[in-house]
Amino acid sequence: MLSLISRNIPKSFWGHAAPMFIVLAVVFAMLRAFAYDTAPVSDPEALGFSSSRLARIAAWQQAQVDAGAFSGAVAAIARNGKVAYLRAVGFRDRARTVPLQGDAIFWIASMTKPVTSVAAMMLVEEGKIDLALPVHQYLPEFKDMMVGVETTDPASGETRLALEPQKRPMIVEDLLRHTSGLVYGEGGNTAVHKLYRESGLYVRGLARDGTLKDFVSRLARIPLAHQPGEIWEYGFSDDVLGRVIEVASGQPLDQFLYNRLFKPLGMVDTAFWVPPEKLPRLIDPPVGAGPILLPDRDVSKPTRLFSGGGGLVSTASDYLRFCQMLLNGGELDGVRILSPATVRRMTTSSLPRDIRFAGVNSGFVGPQGGSTWGLGFAIRSDATWSLVPGSAGSYTWSGAWGTYFWVDPAEQLVAVQLIQVTPERTDGRFSRTFRNLTYGAFLVPDQGVPASAAVPVDAATLAAYAGTYRFASSSSRDKQVPREFAGLGIEIAMQDGLLKVVSPIRDAPAARAGVMANDIITHLDDEATQGMTLNQALDKMRGPVNTKIRLRIMRKGQDAPIELTIVRAVIRPQGAGADLQVAIKDGKLQIEASGALPVLDFEKGAPITVVPMSSNEFFVDGGDHTRLAFLRDGAGTTMRLVLNPGPWQITSQRIN
Repeated sequence: MLSLISRNIPKSFWGHAAPMFIVLAVVFAMLRAFAYDTAPVSDPEALGFSSSRLARIAAWQQAQVDAGAFSGAVAAIARNGKVAYLRAVGFRDRARTVPLQGDAIFWIASMTKPVTSVAAMMLVEEGKIDLALPVHQYLPEFKDMMVGVETTDPASGETRLALEPQKRPMIVEDLLRHTSGLVYGEGGNTAVHKLYRESGLYVRGLARDGTLKDFVSRLARIPLAHQPGEIWEYGFSDDVLGRVIEVASGQPLDQFLYNRLFKPLGMVDTAFWVPPEKLPRLIDPPVGAGPILLPDRDVSKPTRLFSGGGGLVSTASDYLRFCQMLLNGGELDGVRILSPATVRRMTTSSLPRDIRFAGVNSGFVGPQGGSTWGLGFAIRSDATWSLVPGSAGSYTWSGAWGTYFWVDPAEQLVAVQLIQVTPERTDGRFSRTFRNLTYGAFLVPDQGVPASAAVPVDAATLAAYAGTYRFASSSSRDKQVPREFAGLGIEIAMQDGLLKVVSPIRDAPAARAGVMANDIITHLDDEATQGMTLNQALDKMRGPVNTKIRLRIMRKGQDAPIELTIVRAVIRPQGAGADLQVAIKDGKLQIEASGALPVLDFEKGAPITVVPMSSNEFFVDGGDHTRLAFLRDGAGTTMRLVLNPGPWQITSQRIN
């Protein structure tokens, strides 16, 4: 060790202090290597969290394990550069015989994409990649790619695939923001999507004994699904970006990531496969897992195919270090990976204002999901329509088997949840609950017990407060209010240029009229939806209460279109499941959580009797001393319940 450190240093430099210098150098190097400690602190309250509310995360995950939703989970939460929570629940194996540990290794799937994006931006900073250059400058096989356009013969109704040249070349930035025209085959039913599926691309192009170069060459033979820069659709962009990194750096992607990212950041368990000595820490795939993008997910074997879009395995601690580097502005433990300006660019919307959204992820990224896309991340941009709590500017992504992370710069927060479930169960339910429980664990400044004695409140006044109140989230940090608008109650997505019903909201006008999931809405009031943006369709469906709109629908299995006239009504989406039930018992108000999520002091099955401070204000005599205020409208009807009125308030909407 000493000879390695002292090599190439002139002898004249060394005096009697040389041995001490060497020892200190070694000590400082060791301290630097472990400066960011991923072991959780003993006092989460010092980081602004309630220990008891953080414990709800493990309790919820254990309930999912008991119900068979997944075999095990590891969750990690850090704030202000320190880890507040790191815990494993459940089992490593499907047989449920081996307890899961916090250092378990998971296939993180598309959580690989942010890693690949960071690697590309490192080369951008070095001048080896230019975001504005055409991709074919790095990969010549992309030079003459055509765009597939479906046309329909009006006489026969037969659909054909026509090819047209690119209006402008696909540029490197398109790869980072998923506007390249490259898609996933299972993401839609256009002729191009079918070509992806029929080409053997998934079987041969992504075989583990192939290479990224082989795969990209095969991909370049299939037409693009969209003109570059016009439509956001999730796809193989990051795999192509990985190949650009190889060409620009002169190294295979695995070597570049190891040398330039994983080793400097201390991500000791992140790679494209798991070596034999680490296999006892690899979690089993979920029951029923079939081919997911990569047909062979046996990550216990070496591979030559380094998928920049979904090939990595990792641990919660490793990914926490990666996220903390981003939150720190591109640096961790004295190692700078990116400049703060580059991190800001990556985590700021990169999409043109007139961009359209398509594909299976268009419900998560776009106006329906209250988010936009940067360079490698989805970014929470609109609290009104966001599906999850968090500060505006939070960035995130997930993986095909349920892995999930987000970074909230405003709260100096990083959170990672690793599970393995089949894709049909990765609809956001597990990530949304984890996110709500995390923000719900934030401490609210204790206002203490009021000095005055309990104020008597008459029975009629108390009776007016009884009912169910729905919260948009359980977060005291989130200023989102419960969504309410006049419309039809349909969750929609634009897929393959068609307006598709994702699901009708239960008991809303559309559901009562018979609208079903997977219906295709072809016309709104005789106006064709083909060519509309998602925002235009949403604006068209909303309108004043009690007004009518006509829908023409095509449904699988029915030849003739379905004509429906629907009357708009007030729509209150289901939200996160953060409901409170207010009841009266023995002349006092009792409150408990009645939805899927706890809210501050309130949990399901544990009603709390609140103490009145005035005719409409109450408090919890215990816990965080949560305060409550019931608000009425001009007619005197109780409409809202506000918890902790003031800067930390959470507002609900009465639903019955």
